[in-house]
Amino acid sequence: MSIGDDDSDLLSGSDRLTGRQLAKELGISQSTISRAFSDGATISPKMRAKVLEAARKFGYQPNVIARSLSTHRSGIVGIVVANMTNPFYASILQPLARRLQQLGLQTLLTSIPSGQQIDAQLHLLLQYNVDAIVIMTGTVSQEMARRWTDTGRAALLFSYSIPGIDLISVVCDNEAGGRDVARLLLQNGHKRPAFVGRSPDAATTHARAEGFEAELAEAGVPLFGRVDGEYTYEGGYAAALELGRSRPDSIFFAHDIMALGGMDALRYGLGLRVPEDISVVGFDNIPQGAWPTYQLTTFAQPVDQMVEAAVRLLNRRNPDEPAPASSVLPGALVQRNSVQNRTVR
Repeated sequence: MSIGDDDSDLLSGSDRLTGRQLAKELGISQSTISRAFSDGATISPKMRAKVLEAARKFGYQPNVIARSLSTHRSGIVGIVVANMTNPFYASILQPLARRLQQLGLQTLLTSIPSGQQIDAQLHLLLQYNVDAIVIMTGTVSQEMARRWTDTGRAALLFSYSIPGIDLISVVCDNEAGGRDVARLLLQNGHKRPAFVGRSPDAATTHARAEGFEAELAEAGVPLFGRVDGEYTYEGGYAAALELGRSRPDSIFFAHDIMALGGMDALRYGLGLRVPEDISVVGFDNIPQGAWPTYQLTTFAQPVDQMVEAAVRLLNRRNPDEPAPASSVLPGALVQRNSVQNRTVR
């Protein structure tokens, strides 16, 4: 295909116009074409305007994949999620993707079954030559973490951490959140608080439980009961059925999605009233928690600030800078109608 004066000739057929052909028509180098489409590249405004106008006229689009082969940067950030049933992660994806796009980066989402190690997916993302990864859930081996960071590409854990793994993380202050929840229940006169989370090897749950129990202990109030459950609506429902029969006066669920299942189990499975019979508190502040059916009191993770911190770490321009430290950001209680004040009875 050759470039001529007749635009219709250029647009006919299935061949894609290349940067080399456009450069030949304009009498400039192919590298000038590349610079015209690269933010911050050295090129005069007049030449950039000339190239962009010709590209518009002839329907030229730069080949991002081909460019990545020469620049060794794809402009793609891989996002790994292992629990898409939790609405909290869906609420993160939109602002994170939007913020990355504002920086000219695109996202590649990969999902794996909950509880599975994600090494295989990270190996695949290496083959796709992504510039960085954000891991929202899942277990990573130390070997795979080291292999990834040895390539010089950024990698971080979002909203959780893995003990013994050399990856930076951006997390909410989970222990402080657990303390705030316990303090709220104590201030409202609760004497039989219980906890629903998952096994202690889950660092996020462990920190929330640790803060919760520590605050109770300092007030001389023992934990009334604890049940482990999956981070799902169904997991919260089953845990509440088991725990609710022993009649705690309050239950702190490690995630909002579990709390919603727990509230429905207490109401419809056991015939109890929330909050009159049992108070319920969650953690995350997912949109569904504010629905009139639930009006869930919860501890809100600072999603916007966490996204900004993650983007700042991922967009570190100078690889010779000292390695960034993990970020621990404060959240805040959101009080609605699922906690009863028992001091006024």
